[in-house]
Parts: sequence; structure tokens; C-alpha cells
Amino acid sequence: MYSKGLDFKHKEVINIKNAQRLGFVQDVTADLSTGNITSIIVPGNSKFLSGFFSQDEISIPWTSIKCIGEEIILVEI
Repeated sequence: MYSKGLDFKHKEVINIKNAQRLGFVQDVTADLSTGNITSIIVPGNSKFLSGFFSQDEISIPWTSIKCIGEEIILVEI
């Protein structure tokens, strides 16, 4: 799976364990020494508060990503 961080913006994230829609990717984190993406970040449950409080975000490790499609990212968390 090779992708750039910007490729993830606006893709919907779905948990394959329970088919729950987690939201849309709002950011990624990366290891600056290698340039590898280490996780993707989606807003938490409270969509209204997520814009104001960063602790309401869900950080999904790269190892939990199972499939990256044109519009959807499937994760297992």
C-alpha cells in the first residue's frame, strides 16, 4: 500500500468489524525520519465538538488499515 498523505483527504473510513462509518480522514501522521505514514486521523463521535477539541479525534494506526479504495478506507479496529 503506497499512498501520499494528501491522497487520504476526504476518503470515508469504515470499520470492517462492525460496518460502522467512522467519518472522513481529516489528517495523517508520519514518521519524519522515514516519510512513512503512521496513522490516519478521523473526527470522533461528536462532529460538532471535533472542530474545537483535538482530543475528540480517532487516530487509526497504519497497521489497522486493511484496504484503500478510490473513496473509502477499510480499517479493522
